[in-house]
Amino acid sequence: MKSKITIVSLAAILISCQINPEVLETIFSFPEHIKEVSAVETVSGSDWIWTLEDSGNPAELYALNLKGELVNTIKINDAKNVDWEELTSDNDGNLYIGDFGNNHNTRKDLCIYKIAAADLKKSETSPIAKIDFYFPEQTAFPPKESEQYYDLESFFVFNNVFYLFTKNRSCEYDGTTMLYAIPNIVGNHAAKLMGTFKTCGDFRNCAVTSADISPDGKKIALLSYSHLWVFSQFKKDAFFKGKLQQIDLVSFSQKEGVCFTTNNKLYLTDERKKKNGGKLYQLDLTKLKTKP
Repeated sequence: MKSKITIVSLAAILISCQINPEVLETIFSFPEHIKEVSAVETVSGSDWIWTLEDSGNPAELYALNLKGELVNTIKINDAKNVDWEELTSDNDGNLYIGDFGNNHNTRKDLCIYKIAAADLKKSETSPIAKIDFYFPEQTAFPPKESEQYYDLESFFVFNNVFYLFTKNRSCEYDGTTMLYAIPNIVGNHAAKLMGTFKTCGDFRNCAVTSADISPDGKKIALLSYSHLWVFSQFKKDAFFKGKLQQIDLVSFSQKEGVCFTTNNKLYLTDERKKKNGGKLYQLDLTKLKTKP
């Protein structure tokens, strides 16, 4: 990666063989009007499944039950859907919206909205907090095509810190995602570069589109259109120094949402394209088999 920024390389201490899931179980199809499923999240104390749509769509959150039935739509006032890309939640059941999609690396208004747990059954509400941030290494908007590292579709909150994983759109794509951290505190924060990880050199298959951390804080997952990377056995937030599993999801689709439901089970989603996608899937990590 050729750049003015200093890359902090944190290589995984153990890389497993590539593995295939025995079963990527389809749970349901999303309602027809929710086409651009860009995130998935569950919150503590509820079995509702939350999602949203990205830029060009209403500033709304959608909750579904396990049958795929829409059980609530929340209109979010005082917040524009510039490019909503991701959801995460904290231990108190508050939900966070990542308005930080930045395909062209031109945005100066990256932010995260906090929606109170107590408001999740309402039909409309306003954020109770807004956290603004910027990448201090980015000095041009847009930067040169070879330095367009600052698109963002993936984050989670852990120990009251947001961890952000960039989607590299540079013309010299090499699979590098950069890990940044910002505090879960109202303000305009300079995101702190924590490290990098290389997925693979194929943007179509390996650009990171979503991330999550397990309830016990011992695993993280990064998603792309056709792969899942699971890190474990790390210390504190040195995620990329943990044990790594690369999971081949077999099928290619526009997968843009992942979240842990237990320490070993995850939900994945993809966007609807013609007659394909638009589904919620479940993956059980305990049912994986290593390739021979």
